[in-house]
Amino acid sequence: MKKVFLAVLALLAISSSACAAEKIVLGVTPFPAKEIADVAKEVLAKQGYELDIKEFTDFVQPNYALEDKSLDANFFQHIPYLENMKSEKKLDIVPLVKVHLLPIGIYSQKIKSLKDVKEKAVVAVPNDPTNGFRAYKLLEREGLLKMKPGNKLTAADIVENPKKLKIRELEAPQLPRTLPDTTISVINMNFAVDAGLDPSKDALALESKDSPYAVVLACRSGDKNSAKIKALAKALNSPEVKKFITEKLGSKGVIPAF
Repeated sequence: MKKVFLAVLALLAISSSACAAEKIVLGVTPFPAKEIADVAKEVLAKQGYELDIKEFTDFVQPNYALEDKSLDANFFQHIPYLENMKSEKKLDIVPLVKVHLLPIGIYSQKIKSLKDVKEKAVVAVPNDPTNGFRAYKLLEREGLLKMKPGNKLTAADIVENPKKLKIRELEAPQLPRTLPDTTISVINMNFAVDAGLDPSKDALALESKDSPYAVVLACRSGDKNSAKIKALAKALNSPEVKKFITEKLGSKGVIPAF
């Protein structure tokens, strides 16, 4: 009888522990944030946290979902993008830790080298301020355009366009779909990979690895010191996550930022 009683107590303890697992709701974009979050999920499970991962396919809704408390945190954006959106939309969101870098790249279905870009070629770039800036700086680095100095660049800031390129500024998630209709498109790595492109093989040019645009974990400012958010930040900067990024994502150009 005593053994049965002890067994029941053990089962109750296990059940109580399982019920006590605290949930963390994290918003991500598909690649590579989702894959990285899956690794962090395993790390957190060992600490008694359940990570509920919600996927988004754009760069706007994850911040709105965080602001309205549908999420506890999100993991998809770099700091310049976050700061710009905070300023425009009056959001109370703060960055916590850097996790990885996704170099933006130039892609094409029509040419094999940027030397083949002809006069009046159609070029698609992201239309949001920070990714647009990255795209124009990459095009400038490759000698296709010369831009005005500044941190926010659009087509209006082109000072030299020797090939009279036709610039199309579009929503970042749409850019892979523009490839049949453009000579080149400047595409964020996550959207490129989601569309079946391999940045290490398909990109005609990639942003430098010393870019400041590392992807960060973000949360509401009032939650930054909560135990579960601290645990999430630590998990995303864990040795397990670094190993995964280096070994599994490195061939696609993704690099750890911690």
